[in-house]
Amino acid sequence: MQQLQLPDYIIFFVYFIIVAAYGYYIYNRKKTGIESTKDFFLAEGSLTWWAIGASLIASNISAEQFIGMSGNGFSMGLAISTYEWMAAVTLIVVAVFFMPIYLKNKIWTMPQFLTQRYNKQVSLIMAVFWLGLYIMVNLTSILYLGALAVSGISGLDFWFCMWSLAIFAIIITIGGMKVIGYTDVIQVFFLIIGGLATSYLALNLVSGDGLITFGGMVDGFHQMKANHDDHFHMIFKESSPFYSQLPGLTVLFGGMWIVNLNYWGCNQYITQRALGADLPTARKGLLFAAALKLLMPALVVIPGIAAYALYSKGLFVNELTENGEIVADKAYPVLLGLLPVGLKGLSFAALTAAVVASLAGKANSISTIFTLDIFKEYFGKNKSEEQLVKIGRLVIVISMLLAIVISPYMGIDKKGGFQFIQEMTGLVSPGVFAAFIMGFFWKRTNSAGALFAIVGGFMIALAMHNNWPPLSLVADWTTIPFLDRMGWVFLICVAVMIVLGLTMPDEKKGLEIDAKMFKVDTVFAVGAGVVLTIVIILYATFW
Repeated sequence: MQQLQLPDYIIFFVYFIIVAAYGYYIYNRKKTGIESTKDFFLAEGSLTWWAIGASLIASNISAEQFIGMSGNGFSMGLAISTYEWMAAVTLIVVAVFFMPIYLKNKIWTMPQFLTQRYNKQVSLIMAVFWLGLYIMVNLTSILYLGALAVSGISGLDFWFCMWSLAIFAIIITIGGMKVIGYTDVIQVFFLIIGGLATSYLALNLVSGDGLITFGGMVDGFHQMKANHDDHFHMIFKESSPFYSQLPGLTVLFGGMWIVNLNYWGCNQYITQRALGADLPTARKGLLFAAALKLLMPALVVIPGIAAYALYSKGLFVNELTENGEIVADKAYPVLLGLLPVGLKGLSFAALTAAVVASLAGKANSISTIFTLDIFKEYFGKNKSEEQLVKIGRLVIVISMLLAIVISPYMGIDKKGGFQFIQEMTGLVSPGVFAAFIMGFFWKRTNSAGALFAIVGGFMIALAMHNNWPPLSLVADWTTIPFLDRMGWVFLICVAVMIVLGLTMPDEKKGLEIDAKMFKVDTVFAVGAGVVLTIVIILYATFW
């Protein structure tokens, strides 16, 4: 595989200078005399709707999508796009129903919501859970997979790439959420342009006419659809070898909703972008992110299917094979190796942008939760705003160092990055989502119920994952698809929360919800209607 050449490095260097210079400009232009914690962690309402939307996508899309989801495209096809297209629907739900509740109750962090709705014990336990998850799973996997991808494409040393990515992310993150939000706009630009360039060339290669044209791209897509129709179905039957990963209609009506609603609606490093804005701006930002989500499969899944089509023609057999076995996660790096000089540098910048933006988003949220929900609450009540911001910056550096140290020992490469993240977060998601959704909409939900959902839900999910007794006496849970297990855990948590809510004294901590909160303006309604219509058409077309 041909590695980067001088013009590619020049393009990449230009990208680095643009992002760094723009971040420095934003920091100086928007900084206040003394930085407050709200200013540093939430951008104090200074993010526009397009900055919020771009930042959401930049934080979400990283190496696990470019490498892992493209690998899934190679092996199972378009069906993996359900994570992206269902996310578009979810973002609209979050904008309409979740954001008004957060903003009306002046919620800045997720643990703060748990304190306000339940008690400090529930909040502290969840804050520790989140810190462990964000550092041990999200930060480590993104850094490790990102360094692996960048090293493989550039030929640079793996550890040099890991340290470089971490330092680049720290530079952006210590500027606060304003810098992250606005530099993410540039990151998303490079991400989309570079991703589309890779897809454009890959489809032209499939067409096989030797020309790089728009017509060749269209012809390549039609060839893939005709010759590999099995890679263009969104819903798997039970007989499919991929049913355990995407179990039929569960992706539309089951556990996929828990994955997405928890991720997009109850997740600090996602909701944090919108929490500092007013409701109309936050909603428009989420809608913009939903529209961008529709585009993501064209960037990360189609290249994987194209690689499969080329492999089926006998191309890149050696590049995609390791120890006699096909390694699907090599699909995207192999395609990048085929790009012409210059364009390869642009795609390399896109991949780097995705990794750095995600690292910055995660690190900022780790810092926010630790500083505001743990340090300030239990150790630094007398600390000034300026001192708390300094603590926040220190936490950013420490969390990145921890990720560098522990990432090689997490077994990320053995499972595949995308699957690793889904499995690990899936142990926590059902119980956490139950605590949030019941806390939102049922006033009788109490602290005991929330505590059971968060801790008990995690233990039940872990028991199912490892098929421990006594649950193993009920069923062999390892044979039940992962998303379906999440659905069972969620239902168990909700059932126990209802029983505890009805049998224990009412804590009278229910949120005041006004139906008018959920009304949307005409522009949002039309935009949401367009997004939902496109999703319906996509599923109907590729059923």
